[in-house]
Order: sequence, then C-alpha cells, then structure tokens
Amino acid sequence: MSDSLHDLHRPLGATGLRVSPLGLGTVKLGRDQGVKYPNGFVIPDDQGARQLLDLARELGINLLDTAPAYGRSEERLGPLLRGQRHDWVIVSKVGEEFDAGQSHFDFSAAHTRRSVERSLRRLETDVIDLVLVHSDGNDLAILEQGEVYPTLAVLKAEGKIRAFGLSGKTVAGGKLALRDGDCAMVTYNLAEQAERAVLDEAAHLGKAILIKKALASGHACLAPGVDPVRASFELIFAHPGVASAIVGTINPLHLSHNVATAAQVIRTTR
Repeated sequence: MSDSLHDLHRPLGATGLRVSPLGLGTVKLGRDQGVKYPNGFVIPDDQGARQLLDLARELGINLLDTAPAYGRSEERLGPLLRGQRHDWVIVSKVGEEFDAGQSHFDFSAAHTRRSVERSLRRLETDVIDLVLVHSDGNDLAILEQGEVYPTLAVLKAEGKIRAFGLSGKTVAGGKLALRDGDCAMVTYNLAEQAERAVLDEAAHLGKAILIKKALASGHACLAPGVDPVRASFELIFAHPGVASAIVGTINPLHLSHNVATAAQVIRTTR
C-alpha cells in the first residue's frame, strides 16, 4: 500500500521498539480547554474515537501519544484499546497535571511513581512503552536537580516502562535528556527550528527523537500552491535523527492526507 505506513516503520532509537513515522496525538480525545489550536473542535464520542483509532491502525500508524495532562485521554484509551495492546506503541508523560483549566507541575519521585502507576491503570496495561517528562520549560533544573529521571530509571528497571525521556523546550535540556535517557521530544517545524541541534545529537548518539508540533499545531501556511503538510514532512524526514512525528488531528480526511503525504515524502527521500 503506497499510501500507508505499514512498511515504513523504523527503530525508536536504541529502545528495541519500532514505530510508524507518524504517531497519533490524543490530546483532542480528552481535553478541549487551554489548547492552542487555530480552530475550535468537539471531543469525539467513543464511536468517533474508535473509528479514528481503527483508521490510524489501517493506515499503518502504531504510535499513540497521550498524557495525564490531556484530560480524559488516557482513561478513554484504556477501554478503546482492549484486545489491541500488542498493536500499539504507547507514549505517555509525567510531571504535568491539568485540573480545572490550569496546568501544574510536580517532578518529585513520589509523584512520578504515582503518575506512572495511575497511567498503567487508566491505559489498562502492564507496561508503558515510553514515558516522557512533560517539562514546564526549566529543562536543565528538572533533569539536574529533580528526582524524575532517576525515578523513571527505577521504573524502567522494574519493567513498568520500557523507555523514558523528556518532552522539553531547550537545546541544552534535549541534549542532556538524550545523554541520560532514551528519547527527546522536540518542537521542529517550518516556523520553529531552534532545537535542531537536539536532532543532530540524537543522530550522533543513536537515540530517539519524536517531533511535536510537526505541523505547527495546524498553523502551517506557506506560499500559494505549496502544500504545507508536504513541506513540513520534507523538512522533518530529511533529518536522520527523527524517528516519528506526532500529529494530533481528529479529522479522518486530514489523517489520511497526512499519512499519504508522509509515505510519499519518505519513499522519495530514502
């Protein structure tokens, strides 16, 4: 299938996991407050969410990105994925909580363990494939002075998670996250390329990079006649450090277009 990703899965760094070059972000399955999208949206009901996940799987997507800060996303995914756990690589987060319209952060050892064990229950699974620290922007302080990274290393040794890393906001944080962990999630798109050095470091170390805001949260726009999705993926997949880019659409047509475009770009550049 030339417009699917089934035969384009690639290693997630050195984790031993293989992932589709596009992952499905699930913030829109659980949260519609305090999200930075150009247009409003309605959280899909269970039938709509199930159809979206089925379509993603048919298109060759096996990577799902969720987080405790994504409202009800995790607790919805658990029942929706019953009987399919082996089909998916699940990424979740620790550190950020979202309550009553406000984010707050906790990078302590106790909260990290509680959060991972809660995510395991919500997702109805024995192991989360990758857990990322949901940074508040103070990447270096979190990694150097906090308890979250050592605690995730213990949880990995216990078999509760397979890999860990940082969803950060700085080059220095991304590089440190890769040195001591398995993965960095980095903003990289047509409008923002300040963290490119983290991608370079990942390629050098053989560690994993996931791209967030790949389509600039839906804001990507270029010259007339240029497909912003294609231009975005040409930029992202030209870099050897990138394992996968997360797209957060709940529109089946957009998802199909994203997959077809990514497949074409990857096939013509490899």
